[in-house]
Amino acid sequence: MRQHKASAAGLIGDYVEVLSSVMRSAIATDANGKEVALDFAVEWAVGAARRVTEAGGKIIFAGNGGSAGIASHMATDYSKNGGLRAWAMNDGSMLTCLANDYGYEHVFAKQIEFHGRQGDMLVAISSSGRSPNILGAVTAARRLGCTVLTLSGFKPDNPLRRTGDMNVFLDSGAYGYVEIGHLALCHAILDYSMEWAKDGRAVANA
Repeated sequence: MRQHKASAAGLIGDYVEVLSSVMRSAIATDANGKEVALDFAVEWAVGAARRVTEAGGKIIFAGNGGSAGIASHMATDYSKNGGLRAWAMNDGSMLTCLANDYGYEHVFAKQIEFHGRQGDMLVAISSSGRSPNILGAVTAARRLGCTVLTLSGFKPDNPLRRTGDMNVFLDSGAYGYVEIGHLALCHAILDYSMEWAKDGRAVANA
């Protein structure tokens, strides 16, 4: 087994340090590409999610691979724990049907066309920010008049981070750090929503 030389912090300590650095250096931008504070982006997402639910809409999560796992996890927790109506587009039968009939690049866009409504919210998750089916989902959501939050990573010029009402980019080329960072951000949005709702805190109409 290959031996890895760790710093004084140890292997896990080193990993956590890098993850913390990636998270702290996250860049949030609005629909106009203007950089905003990460705290503002999280509060915006909390407010958007709560307003969508209160208006009778739903939060739609989309992702491939590990990001699909995040989507399923978050749709479950947002619904069960947060009282936020949420759905992940991960049904195997639906995905294989749409991939076969329309091509994999359309598997999310078609579901949004079938089930999306004006006022819904799309959370589009892609480590690379270049997945054609995620970009297609955003286009379909925009066409319907949905709010869009994007989570991406890898390269700063990825196209996904220019498409949302709010966009959070993690500057790392490692899947592990980007995926864990996206999961943490989604959990932070949920946890703050639950905490602020319990305390009766109103969320600014950002």
